[in-house]
Amino acid sequence: MKKQNYLVNFLMIFLFGLFGWMAMSHSARADNGVWIDVDTTEHTLSVMQGDTVQAVFKNVAIGRYGTTWSKMTMDDKTPLGQFKIGWVNEKSRYYRFYGLNYPNLETAKRAYDENRIDEETWLSIWKAKIRGKSPPQNTPLGGYIGIHGIGRGDREVHDQYNWTNGCIALTNEQLDQLGRWIKPGIMVNIR
Repeated sequence: MKKQNYLVNFLMIFLFGLFGWMAMSHSARADNGVWIDVDTTEHTLSVMQGDTVQAVFKNVAIGRYGTTWSKMTMDDKTPLGQFKIGWVNEKSRYYRFYGLNYPNLETAKRAYDENRIDEETWLSIWKAKIRGKSPPQNTPLGGYIGIHGIGRGDREVHDQYNWTNGCIALTNEQLDQLGRWIKPGIMVNIR
């Protein structure tokens, strides 16, 4: 049984690396080197092109309980790591929603190794990645994490508090400005 688990883990890690490399090489061509850097300590979101800063958005809000490498559903924490924009919802109650491919394979593998998710959940996330689909959004790790506006929310609350359930929030105006760079496939580094 241990030998079988070792082989399954080896195969998963190999395929994770292979697909990660393929996705990164494709993404670098498709997005002209543009990526997003979210600094959760400084509360900024920077648009980067390679190593050059293209724009900086200040006073972004994060999860009301901070950040974590080990996000779980309903913990109201923002997950740390590297993700990609997976989809866009133009009719979000938060003005516009740029959904992240959370939970990604790295997050899911860490959770599986820490016994926070079972093998079935790990495999469902892995299969979605292999098929080029968004990961399931209803796992114990949570879901529907993204970058969004405040919608009709209170600007003063946004300016003073971290108020999201784990997302990155900007004002609606900032989100409009960000829209010229952001699209599905763009890498988002949350640190």
